[in-house]
Amino acid sequence: MKPPTVFMGEMTNREVEAFLVDHQTVIVPTGSTEQHGPHGPLLTDVFVPQEVARRVAPRVGALVAPSINYGLSYPHVGFTGVVNLRIPTFMAVVEDVAASLATAGFTRIVFLNGHYDNTYAIAYACANAADRLPAGVRAFPINYWDGMTADEAGEFFGPTTGLHANRGETSAVMAINPDLVDLDHANAELPPFPAVTNAPAVHTAFFFSTPGSVHRASQSGTWGDAREASVAYGERYLSVVADATVRMLDDVERTFGAMPAR
Repeated sequence: MKPPTVFMGEMTNREVEAFLVDHQTVIVPTGSTEQHGPHGPLLTDVFVPQEVARRVAPRVGALVAPSINYGLSYPHVGFTGVVNLRIPTFMAVVEDVAASLATAGFTRIVFLNGHYDNTYAIAYACANAADRLPAGVRAFPINYWDGMTADEAGEFFGPTTGLHANRGETSAVMAINPDLVDLDHANAELPPFPAVTNAPAVHTAFFFSTPGSVHRASQSGTWGDAREASVAYGERYLSVVADATVRMLDDVERTFGAMPAR
């Protein structure tokens, strides 16, 4: 007998139809193909949300659609292995995926994003797709880290903890498959940012508006310290973000439900 799975790509169309009788939520892991330091795999931003989706799906009654492996990686252009989609191309992919899944019968289409640079484009694409979706269908993005508490976020991300190919992200990949990480080449590097009045605003201007910005800011592609990465720390990371994602999905659903129809 065929074992059960949450991954749509491993199911037959009959199995998807049977699922849709009682549940209509689908999670689309969305990431990028780009460098993650000299130690991390190019698909880090796909592997992590895909694993989070696998853990979350049974808890919220969802399936996991095949991942979108290519995204907006223009800040990383200059590093070997980067595959960057133009913004209109990426948005068109998201729109068509949302419309296709809605046609199949899904009414909650969640783009679980693992690559920060994709965030706004996914939201805009979902807005563009709205006219193609049947009444009552919602498509929206969340980043897998969005639901973390301030303390949790501070443990895994930050000015000194790092934001890319750091201990947390590297550990998460190790917890998924330790063979994907080359710890012998794990390193520590932080971009040489000057003191500024409003760091987030400056980072938006520098990173979002400038192709190759990460390549310019980092010699190795690492932003943080990956040398202490471990499977155990990665398991904690994945557990925290899975719980956070469940909370976020509940928050989103309750927010939509609280708004009066107009």
